[in-house]
Amino acid sequence: MKAHDALNQTAAIIKDRGEIYGEARLNLMDTATRWSATLGHKVSPAQVALCMVDLKLARLRATPGHLDSIQDACGYLALLAELVTD
Repeated sequence: MKAHDALNQTAAIIKDRGEIYGEARLNLMDTATRWSATLGHKVSPAQVALCMVDLKLARLRATPGHLDSIQDACGYLALLAELVTD
């Protein structure tokens, strides 16, 4: 798979997830609120995205060829880019 094909697929996945779960930014904000309550300190939406990337990287250590985890990590990084540039 070419890099641009992987990124195009990741973009399609982000779009599909948005149609199912709603706007990613709002979901990351909701998750940050929940994690903040669980952990007892403020967690930002950007930190949620970073932690989700870490989760995907940890999974990839065990299964480095698992395309779904690769695309999810790319997707969370793209969402992080959106969060920090808006």
